[in-house]
Amino acid sequence: MALPPLVFCDTSFFYACLDSRDRNHVRAHALAKEAASVGTTFYTTWDIISETVTLLRYRRNYQAALAFLTDVKPALHIVAYGERVREEAEQIFRSYARDHRLSFCDALSFVVVTTLLDHSPCLSFDEDFRHLGLTVLP
Repeated sequence: MALPPLVFCDTSFFYACLDSRDRNHVRAHALAKEAASVGTTFYTTWDIISETVTLLRYRRNYQAALAFLTDVKPALHIVAYGERVREEAEQIFRSYARDHRLSFCDALSFVVVTTLLDHSPCLSFDEDFRHLGLTVLP
């Protein structure tokens, strides 16, 4: 199955691409390579960039975090959103997170993908994306 022209990328995908010790590294690296060969555009949010940089800094090191900002971030399409998206994400968080583990960042991602990116498929190893009903590429 070829990658579509547009995908939404989550922290778990970015992190797996950049940490060879991550259990999803081989798959993430293969997906990134395929995306580059077919011209797939990666969309994400500042929230995910922040989460990725922080995770790289805490679990790896400063150099890994800086490499993401220097080498990866410039090629990303960063989705801008406003107060309406934040409010909708808050409502999703309030209703869904009561009974399920869900980060606020994942709630924001859900709203961005479903309302601003027309239900674009996602590159994520986070089961929360599937539980929310988003299309996660295998």
